[in-house]
Amino acid sequence: MPVEKLNKADLRRSDRQVAMVMDLNKCIGCQTCTMACKMLWTQDEGQEYMYWNNVETRPGHGYPKDWSRRGGGFANGSSVQGDLPSLDAYGRAWDYNYRQTLHEGESDSIRTDEEAPQWGPNWDEDQGSGEYPNSFFFYFPRMCNHCTNPACLNACPRNAIYKRDEDGVVVVNEERCHGYRFCVEGCPYDKMFWNSMKKVSQKCIFCYPRLEQGIPQACAAQCVGRIRFVGYLDDPESPTHKLVNEWGVALPLHREFETEPNVYYIPPLSPPRYNDDGTLSETPRVPIGYLIWLFGEGVRDALNTLQTELDKVRDGSESELMRLLQARSYDDLFKLDKEPNPKFREIACGSCEIAELCESPVKGKKTIPVRSA
Repeated sequence: MPVEKLNKADLRRSDRQVAMVMDLNKCIGCQTCTMACKMLWTQDEGQEYMYWNNVETRPGHGYPKDWSRRGGGFANGSSVQGDLPSLDAYGRAWDYNYRQTLHEGESDSIRTDEEAPQWGPNWDEDQGSGEYPNSFFFYFPRMCNHCTNPACLNACPRNAIYKRDEDGVVVVNEERCHGYRFCVEGCPYDKMFWNSMKKVSQKCIFCYPRLEQGIPQACAAQCVGRIRFVGYLDDPESPTHKLVNEWGVALPLHREFETEPNVYYIPPLSPPRYNDDGTLSETPRVPIGYLIWLFGEGVRDALNTLQTELDKVRDGSESELMRLLQARSYDDLFKLDKEPNPKFREIACGSCEIAELCESPVKGKKTIPVRSA
């Protein structure tokens, strides 16, 4: 039976777009978001190496290793296929000989039970760049960007990838997926994953069963630093609309890939560099060129706005932007269409208790219904 020909423009269409903004000035690299996602979504066979959400140290190689250099996305509107990451680039899962050492006495030390690993998620944590006293790094959470122009969707010959009408979340219909992995090659952020056991591609679904209940994503709900803001871009009362469209301080990652990401970042401010004589200079320790490489030229204006508003507060004045970024209340962080079960506000985390509040029929399932043309 021939593959049904669906219009790519229809597959990219959505009536609204939910977005996330992450304030890099507040991330402490605790990996709570990573573990919340891992426990909720990627515990099945074939998903051992998958971290739909991860927190990298920047500058650094990232996960998978050197993902930003593999290609993908678009160039002047034309699709670009990148390289497939190897399993070693993600980091092979390994175990330690705890049983032999602690219970059976067969070994006198704890070590890996196979060949020593050479790479893993966040392998270069806290290394950063620069030399003392001007060394620097910052933590950098990453996940699927649920792009307006998804390269994975464009690359799929089976039309198995589409954006949900109601929220713009990009999902994979695993019943249509034949595992060609063109989507993995096409995503310039390397956030499409291959499940070798099921022979299908899988990815972050933005916790859409939770969004349907008015509950933010597990990574956002459990964030210790309150760095994640969630809301619809067309809602003038949502924090994402204010940070992206009004204040202009939230920027997409690698805009040059032309995928129009809907996960945004507030760039990190940094302390000044030390001169050779030990005095402080006016040059920020995090090189502006590196931030421009990540977020584009708009990062200059974003940093200027952040510093201006921060100075207002230090001088005793009020700043709407700083009040919003402080996120003193739940409503400062999340603005979704539906009011969540009151129990969510009481426990305010991404535990299984909250997952049980989700009444969606697809909760915990990876197969998504086929979207009609």
